[in-house]
Amino acid sequence: MRSLYVWLSRLIALGVVVQVLVIAWSAFDIINKAGDGVPFTEDSEANAGAVVHSAVGMMVIPVLALLFGIVSFFARVRGGVALAWAVVGLVVLQIALAFASFGAPVVGMLHALNAFAIAGVAGMAGARANRPETPVAAAPVGDPGVPAGA
Repeated sequence: MRSLYVWLSRLIALGVVVQVLVIAWSAFDIINKAGDGVPFTEDSEANAGAVVHSAVGMMVIPVLALLFGIVSFFARVRGGVALAWAVVGLVVLQIALAFASFGAPVVGMLHALNAFAIAGVAGMAGARANRPETPVAAAPVGDPGVPAGA
């Protein structure tokens, strides 16, 4: 389960990278078509980058996040449950920010910033799961490496 936890964290972080790539594709596609005199309206031909961004953001990443949260209960990663469910919460916030951004486009900046938080927390969770969990032992009494009186 621990390895599944790590792989889910990586897939979520990779999903954020894919999201950044396809939304850039979408934006530049709109600009390119506008430069050719093609106005972008809701009735326009579907923008492929926006379609992929919506599909990955509304279906793929939320499913991965929920699986991550469930797996966290069985992975035995110190602090792993909290980190996984923080990712789930950030994904829920991400979807809410996306819908809010249609009414107030400036909120889109928070949507972008939150995406980095999702990738960061997911990456931190995976890194924590990869660390060996060895307890730190106290220095034995009379250890020659410890100065007297310390």
